[in-house]
Amino acid sequence: MNGRQDSPPAISLWRDRRFSRFWAGQSASQVGDRISELALPLIAVGALNASAGQVAWLTALIWTPNLLAILLGAWVDQQPRKRRLMILADLLRAAVLLSLPAAYVFGAVTLTHLYAVAILTGSAGVLFNTAYPPFFVRLVPRASYVDANSKLSAGRSVSQVAGPAIGGVLVQALTAPVAIVADALSFLASALLIGRIRVDEAPAATAADGPAAAAPSLVRRAGEGLAFVVRHPVLRATLGCAATINFFTFVAGSGLVVLFASRSLGLSAGVIGAAMGLGATGALLGAVTAPTLSRRLGVGRSVMAGAVLFPAPIAIAAAADGPLWLRAGVLAAAEFFSGFGVMLFDVNLNSLQAAVIPDRMRSRVAGAYSTVNYGVRPVGAVVGGVLATLVGLRPTLLVAAVGGALSVLWLLPSPIPRIHALALASPAVDADEADRPVPR
Repeated sequence: MNGRQDSPPAISLWRDRRFSRFWAGQSASQVGDRISELALPLIAVGALNASAGQVAWLTALIWTPNLLAILLGAWVDQQPRKRRLMILADLLRAAVLLSLPAAYVFGAVTLTHLYAVAILTGSAGVLFNTAYPPFFVRLVPRASYVDANSKLSAGRSVSQVAGPAIGGVLVQALTAPVAIVADALSFLASALLIGRIRVDEAPAATAADGPAAAAPSLVRRAGEGLAFVVRHPVLRATLGCAATINFFTFVAGSGLVVLFASRSLGLSAGVIGAAMGLGATGALLGAVTAPTLSRRLGVGRSVMAGAVLFPAPIAIAAAADGPLWLRAGVLAAAEFFSGFGVMLFDVNLNSLQAAVIPDRMRSRVAGAYSTVNYGVRPVGAVVGGVLATLVGLRPTLLVAAVGGALSVLWLLPSPIPRIHALALASPAVDADEADRPVPR
């Protein structure tokens, strides 16, 4: 699998109106998400006097629907129009979010209402994410997978820089419940833009299995999706790697990093915020340069480099000491390199997965991935809290850095280090799957 690289796309994606519309919609909704990430906890704390535990539950409930993603992905695979499901998911999120400012006007916002919003928006997000992979491969040419993921990730990185600042201004000027309107409008914009995109969608998975075949149960289809991942040499390794990274980075968690920076390093809120902002700048640089690095290093080696570079800088932050400027600089450097690493990892990993998953399995695989990959996050957060209590913040951050970096061990015995170009990934992987025909 060494040597030849993907040929560059003949036409820039920016000149593709369909992709440009999709990018604009996703970038807008990402900015809206950053606003809600700030506004929802502020509603809980400011308007409802919620405790730290209640705020933690609010965060956990947003991720909880991912535990059922394996079933939802199996259902989505049976639907012939994935684009319509994505539009529906955006409209559902907009409607649910708009219920908050409406309730605020009538003085009827409650913690139960916030919890319901977290669950429903999280569920709609899972629906969107499981319908997205089949749509993506119909929208973007195979040779442009890395470039497309780079541009989408760059939009996400910009949202991480601009979103909190915009959210802060809106919350300050309009109050947190009213600021939620901005996120709702971003989902409406995304739905409108996706609605104007025309793609030739693949038939539903049941049709691909043959007209004479009886439709299997939802649970069976979900099991088939998970079994496919476990048997697939590339997907098995990438899921193990990604889940390990997610577990250990949530052991550290942004909350523990902030607590460490404040209490152990003695940094002010303004300095911590500036360091986090620099981390978002590193993520933007990583997203923009990922295609170039992928061509030079190869897709597989870029995934491996990102798998180490994403969690390892946590150890740099944990080792910070000395005068104030040095402590602040070390934290900023750690955030910068970690942000760069996560984008190098995500852009190439998402592109590789798009290349090796057959059309009839895309949503089922996405659902199985979400259940495992995101399901470990709250577990990692709980373990991190216990470790910090027992051994302290600095040792906990070191454990997270070392454990996360060791995730690369999942990749070493797999075919991934030898995958240089996406054009070469699918045939080599499919050859290992003798139990099914290649649906190409």
